[in-house]
Amino acid sequence: MSHEFELNHDVDLEATPEQVWEAIATGPGMDSWFMGKNEIEPRLNGTTRMSMPGFTAEATVTAWDPPHRFGFRGAPGEDGGFMAFEYLIEGRDGGSTTLRLVHSGVLTGDWEAEYDALRKGNPLYLRTLAQYLQHFPGRTGVPVHAFGPPQPDQEQAWARMVEALGLGDSVREGDKVHLTAAGQEIDGVVDTVLMPGFLGIRTDDALLRFTGGRGMMMTGHHIFADIDEAEAEQAWGAWLTSVYA
Repeated sequence: MSHEFELNHDVDLEATPEQVWEAIATGPGMDSWFMGKNEIEPRLNGTTRMSMPGFTAEATVTAWDPPHRFGFRGAPGEDGGFMAFEYLIEGRDGGSTTLRLVHSGVLTGDWEAEYDALRKGNPLYLRTLAQYLQHFPGRTGVPVHAFGPPQPDQEQAWARMVEALGLGDSVREGDKVHLTAAGQEIDGVVDTVLMPGFLGIRTDDALLRFTGGRGMMMTGHHIFADIDEAEAEQAWGAWLTSVYA
């Protein structure tokens, strides 16, 4: 069974349209707030590529009008499912910008669960984009992905995670965080929470993202420092393993 969908999300950003364009329409910009490692061929009908461990998604650029409009669409799968993204940028007085994300396509299979995940997840990524542009302008993030071992259910996976981060069950935005992970002492503040599947922590040189579902938690960090990506992923993977040991 398939289902057509369209989701519209608006966010006000403390950045110029040109800064927003660099963040949404270049590979290094997308690496700094979105998922995976990204490549974008800067032209109409160019190719975009998002890569994560064991997974790569390619799409075709369908709109290219810097710094106003950028869109791309994936090819339909054998079941007819596909996704398309369009970003509309509008400058505001005082150097700020309003960004609209239009996420559309066709969902197949258990489409209701996937639709709900997209409806909740898209605003979280846009929240990370806003944090990036506000706190790390002009810097490029290194994406760090690591996966924890599966747990019996998502509630248990979440509980172990917040405990390891020194946070309580009622974790809220603004809570202070201190932990030792990946071989370093980390101090930060909770900037985003959606229990029991997403927790964002901002430090002086990183946007740490812990996300998951169905008993799995993973990192989707963006590190604004000179690090070795493979070594960082190995270190965070070891940390996740220790959390769920």
